[in-house]
Amino acid sequence: MAKVTLETNGEVCPFPLIEAQDAMATLTGGDELVINFDCTQATDAIPRWAAENGYPVTDFSKTGDAEWSITVQKA
Repeated sequence: MAKVTLETNGEVCPFPLIEAQDAMATLTGGDELVINFDCTQATDAIPRWAAENGYPVTDFSKTGDAEWSITVQKA
């Protein structure tokens, strides 16, 4: 199982989600994608995308005043 980190701080929505989709496509089942972002809309968009695609969210935390980290597992 691999854990890949995607740094998208400073990018406006929807780019963190688009990059997450692209990165997830390269992973195999069981791998985890850690997405670091500071786009407020992504706090809703990324978990919704994960749920719609059957990807479990294994961690979701606020890491700064307006920064978050979410870990999504490829099913």
